[in-house]
Amino acid sequence: MDLSAWGNFGAAVNAGADQAVGGDDGPAEPAMGAPPYPRRTGPTGHKIAYSTVWEILKKEGIDPVPQRGGLAWGEFLSAQARQIIACDFMHVDTVFLRRLYVLLFIEHGTRRLHIAGVTASPTGSWVAQQARNLTMDLGTRMDTLRFLIRDRDSKYTQAFDDVFGAEGIQIVKTPPRAPRANAICERVAGTLRRELLDRILILGPGHLRRVLAAYTIHYNARRPHQSLDQRYPDADMAIPAPVIDLSGRPIKRRPILGGLINEYEAA
Repeated sequence: MDLSAWGNFGAAVNAGADQAVGGDDGPAEPAMGAPPYPRRTGPTGHKIAYSTVWEILKKEGIDPVPQRGGLAWGEFLSAQARQIIACDFMHVDTVFLRRLYVLLFIEHGTRRLHIAGVTASPTGSWVAQQARNLTMDLGTRMDTLRFLIRDRDSKYTQAFDDVFGAEGIQIVKTPPRAPRANAICERVAGTLRRELLDRILILGPGHLRRVLAAYTIHYNARRPHQSLDQRYPDADMAIPAPVIDLSGRPIKRRPILGGLINEYEAA
């Protein structure tokens, strides 16, 4: 059999396709034949322009990717901001090398912060109970919420989801290992560390609860936010912000947490 020419090789193998091949070392196997064309060993494909791809997709009736399956994630967060509440955990280490966990919630539309609880052992039953406490604290404001964004932590049990499901709130889970999908919660956790927890020594759970409670009042009632046009979360957005003339008026400073944070206002 002459293998120097591809045509002879293909013809010879195809001609013997009905025969069996084998030898003394093993059983005979049916011949597989050969493809009618040589196999490519180099890179395949063709370079085409973006306009060509667009023409093909348009001809097949396929929309661009962001509109193919509905709203993109960023568009969903912007469109439903007033109806979204998000939650996440953060940890705090005490001076006695004990790790504490903080469960926090934040409303996307108003940026209102809620510290649900502090514990050293965040079990599923504890997390579910904090969810019940939150729904009681929010009261009628729960009627304005439709979505809860959370990650896939195992501490969020079915009992936790059922608490919000009973209020008509849909649970939206972020993709695995995608903290940016819950960026507002991640950002407020960073704010807590930069403005508070990195500048104070925590002794225990009781101390941490008092510190966070004082900061939460400052955060919701006095701290300005860029997304709210430099207004605070508890402000009535229906009333325009007053313009205060500071010329000739003294400024009053109010220390928070022993001067760790300061609030300023016209006297």
